[in-house]
Amino acid sequence: MRKLTLAPLAAATYFMVSGGPYGLEDIVGQAGYARALTMLLVVPLLWSVPTALMIGEMASALPEEGGFYVWVRRALGPFWGFEEAWLSLTASIFDMAIYPALTIAYLQQIDPSLVAGRRAFAGELGIVAVCVLWNLRGAYSVGEGSLWLLNLLLLPFAGLAAFGVWGMVRSGVHPAAMGRPLHGSLEVALLFVLWNTMGWDNASTIAQEVRNARRSYIRAMLASVALVVASYILPVAIVWLAGIPANAFVTGAWVEAARTLAMHTAGAGIASAAALSVVAGGALTGVAMFNALTLSYARLPAAMARDGLAPRVLERHMRNGVPWVAVLACAAAWTVVLQLTLNRLLEMDIMLYGLSLVLEFAALAMLRVREPHLPRGFRIPGGTAVTVAIGVPPTLLIVFAIWKARHDLVTPHVPAVAAGTLLALAGPVVYAVLRLRPRQPVVSEP
Repeated sequence: MRKLTLAPLAAATYFMVSGGPYGLEDIVGQAGYARALTMLLVVPLLWSVPTALMIGEMASALPEEGGFYVWVRRALGPFWGFEEAWLSLTASIFDMAIYPALTIAYLQQIDPSLVAGRRAFAGELGIVAVCVLWNLRGAYSVGEGSLWLLNLLLLPFAGLAAFGVWGMVRSGVHPAAMGRPLHGSLEVALLFVLWNTMGWDNASTIAQEVRNARRSYIRAMLASVALVVASYILPVAIVWLAGIPANAFVTGAWVEAARTLAMHTAGAGIASAAALSVVAGGALTGVAMFNALTLSYARLPAAMARDGLAPRVLERHMRNGVPWVAVLACAAAWTVVLQLTLNRLLEMDIMLYGLSLVLEFAALAMLRVREPHLPRGFRIPGGTAVTVAIGVPPTLLIVFAIWKARHDLVTPHVPAVAAGTLLALAGPVVYAVLRLRPRQPVVSEP
C-alpha cells in the first residue's frame, strides 16, 4: 500500500478544511471588509491553531486508523469514543451536502440552464459518484489528486491578485468602504468563518496510510493553517483595495470580481477568460473538498466496526487499504440532505462538529494526566496547564455558535438546536443497542 507523504497530506488537509477563497463571499457581504479581514486573521488563532496543535500531539502519540475516535476512546472510554464518532458522522451528513451545492452554484454562473430543475440534484449525485470512485483508488490517489487540485484552484486567484495589483499600480489605490453592509449580520459572518476554518482533525483518521505519521502530522497541520490564512486574507484584501463594494459579495461573487479587475487592465477578452477560470475553480473546489473528506470520514465506521461498535461488514478493506463498504455506506447517507439550505447546514454542522471537538480537547488533557509518558513525536510546549488552556477558545466559539442557532429552524417547525440535541442524544441510545448485540468473532479476510 502506497502511503501519503508530507505534501499530499498537507494538500488533503487543506481541502478537509478549506476550498480556497471560495465560500468567503458571504463573510465579506455580511461583515464588510474591516470586520471580515479581522475575523479571518483572529479566528484561526483562536480556533484553528489550537486544534492543529492538539492534532499534532495526538496523532503523533496514537497514529491509528480512526484518528480522533481512537484518542477519545483511549482517554475517556468506549462510550465516549462511540459518541465522538457518532457526533462526527452525523455532522458529516450536513457538512458533505455543502460541497456539491457549492459546485452547482458556480456552474450556474456559466449557464443557469445547466443546473435548472432536477439537473442540480443530478449534478450533486454525479459529484458523489465521482468522489466515491476516486476514493476507491486509495488514499495515495486522493492525496496526490489534492495536490494537483490545490494548484489548479489557487491559480485563478493568483491571476485575480495580479490584475488587482497591476490596476492599482496604473490607476492608484481606491479602497472600498470598510464598514458593514446595511443588512449584514456579524453573527452569520462568524458562522461562515468558523465553517471555513474547521475540520483539521479530519486528517487524523487516515494516520495508518501516512508515511512517518508521528512527525508528518504537526508539519502538515501548521503548513495547512498558514496556507489557509494566506489564501483567505490576500484575495479579500486585493478586492477591497481595488474598490469593489462589500455589498456586491454573495456566493459566486468572485466571478464578477475577476471579470472587473481583468477588464480594467487587460480588456474584455482576458476578462471573460479570468471569470471563466474562477467559475471552473469554483466548480472544482466542491469536488476537491468532498473527495478529501470522503477519505477521512469513511475511516470512522471502519474503525468502529473493528471495535465491535458498528456492523462488521463496514470493516472490509480492499488491498489498497480502502474500507470500501464504509465508503459506500457514507456516500449513501450523504445523499439524504443534499438539498437543504446552506445556512441550516452550517448551523447543524458546526454544532455537532463542535461538540465532537470538545471531546477531543478533553481527551488531549486526560491523556496528558493519565499517560504522561506516552511516546509523543510532538508535544505541545508549556506543560499540562497550557495543553488544557488551548482548548478554551475553541470551546467558547462553539458555545457561541450553538447560542446563535437557538432561534433558527432547520425545518419549518424544528429548531436547529433541538434537532442537533436530539441527534447527539441518539448516540447513547444507538450505543446501548449495539452493546446488547452478541459480539461477532473476528474473522480475518484473505
